[in-house]
Amino acid sequence: MPKPRIAITMGDPGGIGPEICIDLLNDQEISGQCIPIVFGDWNVLQACADKTNKSFAASKISASEFSDIHSPTVFDHSIIGPMNFTPGTADAKTGQATYNYITSAIEATQAGKINAVVTCPANKEAMQSGGVAQPGHTEIFAEHTSTEKFCMAFFSDEISCSLVTVHCGYSEVTDLLSVERIHDVISLTRKAHQQLLGREPKIAVCGLNPHAGENGLFGDGEEENLIMPAIEKARSEGTDIVGPLPPDTAFTASNRKSIDAYVCMYHDQALIPVKALAFEDAVNVTLGLPIVRTSVDHGTALDIAWQGKADPSSLKSAVRLAVRMCS
Repeated sequence: MPKPRIAITMGDPGGIGPEICIDLLNDQEISGQCIPIVFGDWNVLQACADKTNKSFAASKISASEFSDIHSPTVFDHSIIGPMNFTPGTADAKTGQATYNYITSAIEATQAGKINAVVTCPANKEAMQSGGVAQPGHTEIFAEHTSTEKFCMAFFSDEISCSLVTVHCGYSEVTDLLSVERIHDVISLTRKAHQQLLGREPKIAVCGLNPHAGENGLFGDGEEENLIMPAIEKARSEGTDIVGPLPPDTAFTASNRKSIDAYVCMYHDQALIPVKALAFEDAVNVTLGLPIVRTSVDHGTALDIAWQGKADPSSLKSAVRLAVRMCS
């Protein structure tokens, strides 16, 4: 089987995306597993390499040259140059460039030129300033692949979590919960882990309220009226599932020994344990898409951008997982 071609979107040019892309292109272990192709701007990568004293010898291609790629490569979009922005800052120009790298990678995957997409961090404020309507990567991928049922998830050897709601304020969470949405996330989580593990996964669903509602004492009956019906529906379909678990004890070491994946009701319910336990290794995955998409689990880190301080571990983990999901 030929090595899969993995598109790596460069992320916001003003952040750490260019630096970790350079590190990835220089990694022989990664290039032994796949053919990494950075979707970005050659001049930006070269300038970042010069500033951080990193070697940079990857080949450069244009849109017409995808048929003959056998080594780490940069697909040069020529959208933005190092003179058009200041490293460590994000603005409309870098946000628009970020969006173009993403949509280009999606189109290449849909055309069969690429096997999977791995995304470096985007800056939401910069993309919004650049006229991008979607709040983040997940929504961009869903819209451009016409996907209706999807969710954000984070995978690692230590802990894996899927999110029912994502980028919204806490006051909005309850209105976004429904039996159907919670059941959809459970089903997407089950299918993904069946494929990765080769067996039926054990899934735990977190409650929304303290003590999982304490039998109706806390909250407005979300556990009884929304979460439990979704769990029972999934259980009737053969899912090995428990819950709703009190969120404050759901992620203990003893629980994690028997649980393959968690379904969480809101962003920080999932991301606090994920980042506490697997900050360098966790991979952001969009479940439900017709294409494979993984991502780093960190942001643009503008405070250390282009300083030679960025850690590429999460990007390398995201590429390794994308390779597994391709096969």
